[in-house]
Amino acid sequence: MELYINAFAHYIPKARIPNSYFKDINGLDDEWIYSRTGIRNRSKTQEGENTNTMAVEAVKELKTRLPFAIEEVDLIVAATYSPYDTVATAAHTVQRQFNIPNAKCLSVSAACSSFINALEIAEGYFASGKATKAIVLASEHNTAYSNEKCSQSGHLWGDGAVAIGISTTPTGEKPARIVEIYTRGLGHVSKADTAVYLRPRNGGIGMPEGRDVFINACHYMIDSLKIIAEHQGIQLSDIKYISPHQANKRIMSTIARQINMPEERILSSIEELGNTGCPSCALTLSLYMEQIAKGDLVGLTVFGGGYSCGAVLLQF
Repeated sequence: MELYINAFAHYIPKARIPNSYFKDINGLDDEWIYSRTGIRNRSKTQEGENTNTMAVEAVKELKTRLPFAIEEVDLIVAATYSPYDTVATAAHTVQRQFNIPNAKCLSVSAACSSFINALEIAEGYFASGKATKAIVLASEHNTAYSNEKCSQSGHLWGDGAVAIGISTTPTGEKPARIVEIYTRGLGHVSKADTAVYLRPRNGGIGMPEGRDVFINACHYMIDSLKIIAEHQGIQLSDIKYISPHQANKRIMSTIARQINMPEERILSSIEELGNTGCPSCALTLSLYMEQIAKGDLVGLTVFGGGYSCGAVLLQF
């Protein structure tokens, strides 16, 4: 069975927090932050916004691009590690907001790998004959959990959401065939259990082992792409664009250098939005959609705290 992404949409809060904000908060100046992360600004929710409301806004835009009625959707998978409500999830909120009565709804969390895990779960529902049209969404409200005073990671986080529509037909303005999805848990690797955490009632979100994250992200994001390329009998150079998890600009530069790919083919939104978590790979692709041409191979690759990794290859 072939699956197609029929439409992409995203939502980014309007507010931006510049690096200069953190000078009096955690002592880090603009050039220090930028040189180490590639971040100049980060997106931030406004009053009344949260993980669920951002998901709704992304799906509201998606609805205008879907080649089928949103009421026909029979599966909604939400990805997030920063939920607003762990019971009435973003998936259930979208179902209610858009009156999608026959959809199965669930939420998945695998840190910053969550979007690709959600995509793979949807693939499984289609393969078992239990889905015909799906919405996969990812939404992160990082700033709700971040400690801005933390000089290790308080300046990294941005907020945002992305949503895609999936079916078995290549319809829509710019449909993308899902060529292959790969995911892997890495909880046994290095400092996986302590490097990144989000403890809602015990310190919020933090990244005390940034160096360990950097080393493993560079390795496993490339490894995930190589595994898919090998399975498909192609070279990494055959992939026109790579849209990676937006954790750190230096990670993306390292990936480009190690696979000998021009940096302009590594899609990036981190300078303006910061680390938007699990939506970031697909959200960034959504931002660049106008430059994607028919026939282009596009790779998404991710690395998540905990640890985990994954990749997906799309052909437009």
